[in-house]
Parts: sequence; structure tokens; C-alpha cells
Amino acid sequence: MAEHPFSNGPTMRLDKFLWFARIVKTRSFAQRLAEEGHLRIDGRPIDRAAAPVRLGNILTFVTHRGHVRTIRIEALPIRRGPPSEAQRCYQDLQAGDAC
Repeated sequence: MAEHPFSNGPTMRLDKFLWFARIVKTRSFAQRLAEEGHLRIDGRPIDRAAAPVRLGNILTFVTHRGHVRTIRIEALPIRRGPPSEAQRCYQDLQAGDAC
């Protein structure tokens, strides 16, 4: 995890977070989602896989089934672990639950 000089804590590449947290099956798919503009961090459109994410960021994206999904980052994973470990890294938010 990198420490950005103007951030509030450690950061991680967006594509790496999505893959480690098992939100996507491959890191290349996460890169494609970002580069095609299908992701937002805290409401800002993202067009690069290397965009930094940190604790508390809200990610919004469209799933492969066409549903909008919104999650809040609760932890930055250190590896691509089992699903039970990965699910503790984020919280699914329903409409109206975001801070």
C-alpha cells in the first residue's frame, strides 16, 4: 500500500482493491472497468485503473447484470484471500445509506 503525501492514510490501486476484495474475477477486468469509465469514487468518474482508493471511499459501478452497486471501503486487503476475508473489506450500501 502506498502512502500519498496529501492523503489521510494508506492507499491502494483501484484495480488491485477490486480484485483482492473479490468484487471482480480478474485484475484485467477491473482495469477495463476503470479505463472504460464504469466506476466512480466518491461520485467522481474514474478512467484509470491506478486511481488510489482509501478507507471510507464510496465506489459505485454497474455490475455485469446491469445493476448499480455501491460499496464503502472498510479495509485495504493485503492479499486476495478467501471470500469471507474479502467481504470484510467493504460494506454494500443501499440507496440512501451512503454518508
